[in-house]
Amino acid sequence: MSGFLKGTSKKLNTTMGFFLLTVVLFCFKTYLIYKTKFSLGVKGDVQEFLLAVNIIPSALLLLGIALYFRGRLRYWLMLIIDFLQSCWLFANILYYREFSDFLSFGVIKGSGDVSNNLGKSISEIIKPTDFLAFADVVLLIILLATKVIRMDPQPFKRRFAATITVLAFALMGAEFGIANRDRSGLLTRTFDNNYIVKYLGINEYAAFSAYQTQKESATRAKASASDLNSVKRFVRQNKTAVNPTYYGRAKGRNVIIIHLESFQQFLINYKVNGREVTPNLNRFYRNQNTVSFDNFFHQVGQGKTSDAEMMLENSLFGLPQGSAMTTYGAQNTFQAAPAILGQHGYTSAAFHGDVPSFWNRDNTYKSWGYNYFFSSSYYKTKPNYSVGYGLKDKIFFRDSAKYLQMLPQPFYAKLITLTNHYPYELDKANVDFPATKTGDKTVDPYVQTAHYLDEAFGEFLTYLKQAGLYKKSLLVLYGDHYGISNNHRPAIAQLLHKDDITNYDLAQFQKVPFMVHTPGLKGGINHTYGGEIDVLPTLFDLLGINNQKTIQFGQDLLATHRRQIVAFRDGDFVTPQYTKSSGTVYNTKTGAVLDPTKKQQAQIDQDQNYVTTQLSLSDRVVQGDLLRFYQLKAFKTVDKKKYNYKYATGMDQLKTAQKQKPTSVEARHKGKPTATYRTNAPELK
Repeated sequence: MSGFLKGTSKKLNTTMGFFLLTVVLFCFKTYLIYKTKFSLGVKGDVQEFLLAVNIIPSALLLLGIALYFRGRLRYWLMLIIDFLQSCWLFANILYYREFSDFLSFGVIKGSGDVSNNLGKSISEIIKPTDFLAFADVVLLIILLATKVIRMDPQPFKRRFAATITVLAFALMGAEFGIANRDRSGLLTRTFDNNYIVKYLGINEYAAFSAYQTQKESATRAKASASDLNSVKRFVRQNKTAVNPTYYGRAKGRNVIIIHLESFQQFLINYKVNGREVTPNLNRFYRNQNTVSFDNFFHQVGQGKTSDAEMMLENSLFGLPQGSAMTTYGAQNTFQAAPAILGQHGYTSAAFHGDVPSFWNRDNTYKSWGYNYFFSSSYYKTKPNYSVGYGLKDKIFFRDSAKYLQMLPQPFYAKLITLTNHYPYELDKANVDFPATKTGDKTVDPYVQTAHYLDEAFGEFLTYLKQAGLYKKSLLVLYGDHYGISNNHRPAIAQLLHKDDITNYDLAQFQKVPFMVHTPGLKGGINHTYGGEIDVLPTLFDLLGINNQKTIQFGQDLLATHRRQIVAFRDGDFVTPQYTKSSGTVYNTKTGAVLDPTKKQQAQIDQDQNYVTTQLSLSDRVVQGDLLRFYQLKAFKTVDKKKYNYKYATGMDQLKTAQKQKPTSVEARHKGKPTATYRTNAPELK
């Protein structure tokens, strides 16, 4: 035994021995912090393996820098590098505790001081166990100071240092390959920093964040106020006159937006074994006070849900690659619906039963001016309350109601559902509808989760009526994006009752619901062609909000004279006459492949030019942060530092609001609820 200890001691007294000890201690410490300080949602053997080893490549690379230097300097550099990595780890522990997200260089740069983003003083946030982040540094210093380990003055061969560097990069490549197989588009379609950390590690996340911030800064630095000229010209030329039949019909009313996750238009009035998939939504769709659009398309790209939100709140498109909310949400200047309505007396709130960091919502919603963000920390959680990406819809709606009735009126509230999300999982207790029988295991349960969402909506609608909110609100329902991707062509053909489907069919399959409802509104099925980019102008005109000077790329869907061109993110488009998909043009009415005449080709080229211009100018606004150069009359630029979405802070603000502006449902009934929320959710029985 003594021989083993002597041998070990001898090895540790070498440069390589001390280096390996430093790497092992740092990696072990970091793994413990991963498991105890962060909630990374690790699932399956692959993710568990990557979490355990993902810190090794960057530790070898960074600590290996010291090996290129001579003598005692090598040791001091290893300690300094270890200390700097530990500081980054420590800062993320504190930031994650407050925001359930990792610190980005964009946030650091945007705030100037990280502490500006923390809702509490540092002393209140820190826990004694957080200093575990520095445990290995302290231990190594003690070992050196007490000469348990002695510094090796012998030269360290450069080729060995180079070998370690090459090994580190090779391991990084292998790690990324495994990670990308388990989660495709990990870096190109970034939707949650938790994913990057659990797959690649906190150091690789730092590098990616620095790269993203540098890229954004470079684009932003090149932009100038003159870049807005072509944008303003395009927007001005394509503004529509308001429709007097609908303009201001919902003026002063609450706005309740229900985000129907992955919900496609074909589900409306669709039946399986003679049963309606969505009976509640079908009735709402046909209601005499509901305007329903049957040629309304999603227009998302890789950002999917985040792209839909971007269009809904800003009438700006998502990006050609990645997510605008993730990449630009924290730093850009926006003139979004919550901020504009807030300056018209509205209280704004977003409701979502998932972690606030997903799609960078916690930062983006501050940039958009949301007063409140009720995320997962505001909801009671039990293992059977959630499925897939978060809280089940019936429980989500029930638990959101208590916050909804506390919001000062008028309010602008967006509720994001989750259960009808791929992979369309539901426990047996909640399945009361037959699956389709296409033979595609991904597609067949889709109608079951859609039916569950419909039941949840029906319960929520009943609550709104009993609480007195139904008559005082403009209800908006929209599907955010497709639920069944084009990769399932045989199953889609069966769902559409066709022998085979073309690219035309797939383009038409991208329709999603859009409905607006308020008592007294002249309802009916509206056949105009439009998409998510058009939602905000439509809402503003219904609310009587002057929208003529805003930089928005959509048009009011209720306007009588409007360009009915629906741009898809890949540059294809649909109009009432033509559908262009994958280079082929189809007759929209018949689906037949078109051999265009010169006159038709001229119109197709004109439509294509409109689509290309619309997309490119929207990208210019987002990527160049051009709205910082554009001051809307009577609009006050959003101050992100005013907002904090932590549970304790949010509840304090709600209580204060009840006193300062006692217009909420609860305040008007002296703190008593006006309705009992009723749900048949089996988890609550």
